[in-house]
Amino acid sequence: MRAETLAFLAGHRRARLEALTDRLVATIEASNPGYRATRLVPHDDLWESCHDNIARVLELLAAAVAGSTPAAAAWPAGAEAGDAAYDAARATGHRRAEQGLPLDDVLRSFRIGGRLIWDDLVEQARSALDAEELREVGTRLWEVVDETSAQVAAAYHLAERAAVRADEQLRAELWEGVLSGRAKEPGFAHEAARILDVPVAGDYLVVLGDRLDAAGLEAALAPRPSVWVRRTGGVVGLVSLGGRAADGVLAVLRDRAEGTTAVSAVVAGLAGVDAGMRQASLALRTLDGEPGLAAFDDRLPEALVLTSPEVAGRLVAVWLGPLLALPPADRAPLIETLQAWVATGGSTTHTAARVHCHRNTVINRLRRVATLTGQDRFDGVPPLELGLALRALGAGAHR
Repeated sequence: MRAETLAFLAGHRRARLEALTDRLVATIEASNPGYRATRLVPHDDLWESCHDNIARVLELLAAAVAGSTPAAAAWPAGAEAGDAAYDAARATGHRRAEQGLPLDDVLRSFRIGGRLIWDDLVEQARSALDAEELREVGTRLWEVVDETSAQVAAAYHLAERAAVRADEQLRAELWEGVLSGRAKEPGFAHEAARILDVPVAGDYLVVLGDRLDAAGLEAALAPRPSVWVRRTGGVVGLVSLGGRAADGVLAVLRDRAEGTTAVSAVVAGLAGVDAGMRQASLALRTLDGEPGLAAFDDRLPEALVLTSPEVAGRLVAVWLGPLLALPPADRAPLIETLQAWVATGGSTTHTAARVHCHRNTVINRLRRVATLTGQDRFDGVPPLELGLALRALGAGAHR
């Protein structure tokens, strides 16, 4: 390329930068709907961005026409040309992503800028460049504009991903704070409610499960506000009752939940969620890994023995230990009979109906249990201790 052409491009950059910037800003604000309608980008911000990007494009154009790397002197001190050549493009992509301007609108502005630069070059170069040189300049210009636009898009997507990660991290921190009791602090509670989009006050249920369909449950529970998060080992949900009874939530969960699922008692506001979390965790443990729905209020005896494993172990040992030492074929009907006998309030007739045997068989089994355990309280109201021992056994609290 002739030295005269390179000199023209250098002079053109110095002479036309400010005028091109003013023209591009006016064109974008008048014809690009994203900038005009949203007002997300302040005028001064747009002008500075246009100025820096036009300067970079013209510098890159001159280097491309010369067949060289842009002069290191053109870039900020300490920066390598390969990294810094697109600093303005990357800064624009990052900034527009933060401002929430759609990427299509940003790239449209770069296409507008490329066309304005080309039109201005054609107008200014009539007497300085011949047709072949002008075609070469045009080819290089659009290569520069394309690469610059690609750098804008890459920076935009990188900023988007960083924002998503930051949002996910913030949500995770808020979740952990709510579940651990920080929502008792009014400031934290209001911030958590704002980000998680749930009320600060009002009644809540805490739901835990290993196979919960969060999106499906959120839709099924509407218009009750609910929010769900996946944590290690399962899903946690907060369901705001909004003045409604808890029975409706339990009905939805019984119909839709799979695997092991547990629900707390009703707790007051986000400040009570940590207590609800403990209750739901206890209720979940009462299932001992078996599929089903455990509501805390329905599992209070099991929860009680779970909180005292030493007592639970002694209850099982005293009331059921000799039975558990029997072979499975002997043990199973005795345990089943005891469970039915306790559930029916000590009625041998109703127990017989439940375990599908004759009433005399029930009586004989109870006598055998009395002999094995050394307990003699199997002919009236079932002992409270026996009921707790069976609950501890079912919940695995004795292990």
